[in-house]
Amino acid sequence: MCSSPARRTSLFALLLCALTAHGQIVFDGTRSVLSVGQECSILRDDGGSLNWKDAIQATGFERSYRSVPNLGTTSAAYWLRFDLINRSSEQRIFLNVDHPEIDELDVYMILPSRIELVASAGQARPVPTDGAAPREYAFHLNIPVSAKATVLIRAKSNKQLQLPVRLTTDLEFNRVRSLKYLAFGGYIGIMLVMALYNLFVFFSTRDKSYLIYVAYILSIALAQLTFVGIGQFYLWPEHSWWAQRASVILTLISALAASAFMRSFIDTKRFAPKLDQWLPAWYGFLIIIAVIYATIDPLLGYQLDQVATGAFATFMFATAVVARRNGSRQASFFLLAWSTFLIGVVVYVMKDVGILEYNYITIYTMPIGSAMEAVLLSFGLADRINTLRKEKERSQADALAASLENQRIIREQNAMLEEKVAKRTQDLQESNEHLKRTQTQLVNAEKMASLGQLTAGIAHEINNPINFITSNIMPLKRNISEIVEVMQEYRSLEPQAAAEGLKKLKDREKKLGIDESIEELDDIIGSISEGSKRTAEIVRGLRNFSRLDEDDLKDTDLKEGLKNTLALLAPNLRDKVTVRTNYGDIPLVECFPGKVNQVFMNVLTNAIQATLARPDITDREIMVTTSRVDDLVRVDISDNGIGMSEEVKARMFDPFFTTKPVGEGTGLGLAIVYGIIQDHYGRIQVESLPGAGTTVTLLLPIRHTKAQQLRA
Repeated sequence: MCSSPARRTSLFALLLCALTAHGQIVFDGTRSVLSVGQECSILRDDGGSLNWKDAIQATGFERSYRSVPNLGTTSAAYWLRFDLINRSSEQRIFLNVDHPEIDELDVYMILPSRIELVASAGQARPVPTDGAAPREYAFHLNIPVSAKATVLIRAKSNKQLQLPVRLTTDLEFNRVRSLKYLAFGGYIGIMLVMALYNLFVFFSTRDKSYLIYVAYILSIALAQLTFVGIGQFYLWPEHSWWAQRASVILTLISALAASAFMRSFIDTKRFAPKLDQWLPAWYGFLIIIAVIYATIDPLLGYQLDQVATGAFATFMFATAVVARRNGSRQASFFLLAWSTFLIGVVVYVMKDVGILEYNYITIYTMPIGSAMEAVLLSFGLADRINTLRKEKERSQADALAASLENQRIIREQNAMLEEKVAKRTQDLQESNEHLKRTQTQLVNAEKMASLGQLTAGIAHEINNPINFITSNIMPLKRNISEIVEVMQEYRSLEPQAAAEGLKKLKDREKKLGIDESIEELDDIIGSISEGSKRTAEIVRGLRNFSRLDEDDLKDTDLKEGLKNTLALLAPNLRDKVTVRTNYGDIPLVECFPGKVNQVFMNVLTNAIQATLARPDITDREIMVTTSRVDDLVRVDISDNGIGMSEEVKARMFDPFFTTKPVGEGTGLGLAIVYGIIQDHYGRIQVESLPGAGTTVTLLLPIRHTKAQQLRA
């Protein structure tokens, strides 16, 4: 420590002179633990800047008369020193500073031959993890037997600073430490059991009170482990920043968790609403204190924490008292558990301020109180389950009674309703029959309207070949009469006058023009034959189209139905609208042929009317296309007519909706089309653009769904 023997000798002489006036402790090993508090001297270092040389030469040391010096809450450093004479049989003495809440702790040992820095520890300094030094503030003093040494200890903390300095043997220290950790092992076990049990209950009930309680148990347990040094020495030894601040921050977190649990457990919003309104303000105040302590001024933050947590604990107690008076059963359990914990807190605080002695009882009352609180609160939560179960049973009983009463009322109402329903049903049946009759009349009216239009066209179409036949009857009759007259004269010739008679007949034939009559007769017969064929075709098409009364499903060729329909509409199309067809290869469709023909008739009639309504074009066209799409047959009917707006297209299938002038349409044509397609389990799609035309797509299943169900 000194650079030369002369300087070392003078320094030790100075030290011996400076230390002769202080207390002296004799350690003979007969006492298991020896406290040095009343035999030491203490120096206050306000600036915290003195080194061991300055401290030795200082004259401000004062004798301590307490077994555990209580130095209060201050930013100053303190130096403690005492003389130690080793009268035991071993030269190694165990020195233990049993107060983990120290930020800086330095231990020096001064012997006649040397000065030794025994340890440099504290929460502000990481705990060695390489085994070079014990984790607790316990150090070996190697003093030869019968030798004397001076022990100099420097301590500094921004929290309550107490120096319980004890001398003991290795055996006794290990025994006490084992008992302490055994006790805290039991404490941790109790808290973990409580936490796991209530966590299990939370997953079973989904009551958030249990989850908040688990958070409170874990936070308060960590805070207690920090107070006794287990957190600093074993849980986060390498994190000095957190080690310094863990106890205060965890205390604030525990206070927040405790109030949150109280709020949920005893329902302060219901039983203490006025006090409950202040809880958010308390939360904000505690959070501000935590920020001050962690980032701005640890000493100020600690002092504020001591005041705020005490006041907040009192506030919570008062809130629980008010809730109990207002009828909260859970408040009784909370008051009992919280009182147990507060007793431990009060004893711990009284130890800090020096009212009570620093000993194992005052040190561990707070962990004991927190463990008892956890158990009592668990009882309260268990009672809460029973209360909820009873309330549920009572609620179920009330619900059952209400249900029985409702059943009685329902039975009475049902009897009344049955009478009303029977009468209403009769009225509805009559109304329904009336509607059916009206609907049938409207559908028949639409059919008759279509039939009227169709009849006019057919009459005109048939009239042409009939007129042609009629006009040829007279020429035919005249020619036949002349031929018959000549034939009769030929038959009346006598054999004697045959030559002369034949000559006269030849002249007669020339005069009558028999050769021209025979040729004209062939033309007339051919014209009559053509007219009769045309008439037969029209009649056949009408017969095929008019199968409206058939109620049986039949395999039908839709192309044939389209051809027949176009044939009947030919008078409306000729010289006005050009119809183009593109019949793809489609199979027979199982359908009601007459109804499907009516669909074609109505859609094609609308297409014709739409194209004729466009005066701005001369090439009016309708395109009819058939194709197969999977299990469907598709029929597209397109026109280049006036088209439809979106508003009209949205209502085109509504009954009685029409855009035609009054007297020209019933508004039922497309409604009937829609109903027929629905009866066939098909679909109808419409694409239209005003001024460009309309395309109506009919999709009919090849096999009728109803027939398939019957066959299945």
